[in-house]
Amino acid sequence: MKRTNLFRLAAVTVLTMLFGHAAAAQQEFEGLRVEVVGEGRPVLMIPGLNSAAETWRETCAALQADRIQCHLVQLPGFAGLPAAPDLRDEAWLADMRDRVVSYIEVRKLRRPVVVGHSLGGVLALQIAIARPDAVDRLVVVDSLPFLPAATNPAATSETTRPMAEGIRKQMLAQEVDAYRAGAAAAVKNMASSPERVQTLERWGEASDRATTAQAMYELMTIDLRPQLQAVRAPTLVLGSWAGYAQYGATRESTQAIFEREYATLPGVRIELSDAGRHFLMWDDPEWLVANMRQFIQAPAPRGSWGAASLRPGRAAPLWAGWPAP
Repeated sequence: MKRTNLFRLAAVTVLTMLFGHAAAAQQEFEGLRVEVVGEGRPVLMIPGLNSAAETWRETCAALQADRIQCHLVQLPGFAGLPAAPDLRDEAWLADMRDRVVSYIEVRKLRRPVVVGHSLGGVLALQIAIARPDAVDRLVVVDSLPFLPAATNPAATSETTRPMAEGIRKQMLAQEVDAYRAGAAAAVKNMASSPERVQTLERWGEASDRATTAQAMYELMTIDLRPQLQAVRAPTLVLGSWAGYAQYGATRESTQAIFEREYATLPGVRIELSDAGRHFLMWDDPEWLVANMRQFIQAPAPRGSWGAASLRPGRAAPLWAGWPAP
């Protein structure tokens, strides 16, 4: 990244830290809490499991120079926000999808960019599948359309259901100390900074256990791969592999997993960070912002989104006007 771009990123971040909250408007909507920051092109930013909207604060700050209006979405039940009392049984993700779509419609956001991290990435995909006309572009950060297939390509929703049910029951039945220890162990390698890991631990402790258990169950049993062809929005997938190196992952093996999982999504562009762990917006922020900025600003390709130019299982080429950041 050029020095001028680095200076702009630093300056915008500092200014937003100083003045951003004064320009932000926080609102409640059907159990969601949404903070609107800035003026310009609408970009919805959805955090992951047990995470706060604060996940996206610095990314939003860095994009303010591009006239981006961030809609920082906080999901009910996570990181201190009370669980929604009117949830549909066994359909938490679908319920969240419908609430976000309703927010887009009621607030009259014209084809926003939808960005999601981890569970938020799954939710973003569900939104683009259900309402392909409502999303202009899609950015999925370190998320897969069917998590169990990352380690077992033969996995299906039915074969993973018994294990998912067992995990849900165990999470709900654990004593408080055991549950917190398990939650802390789950996040210890998700960010490089100990301070960030401590933040994740606090968010986990402040999350509603029943909501977390149900969300985990659905992440393990919902397979979006057969529905990806319904997505019409240009899609950028940003992934990490460094955090999984201790388990034997390599860049090549991780790239193969992402390509296999997104094989049915026409024209998807997949990029991997060499530095960041799961929370890429914290671990490799300049790389993430550069990719997002370039993707959001680039003109849409002519015709269909590259479907004819790709073989299944291959990441999209860098389209004209999208040089590597």
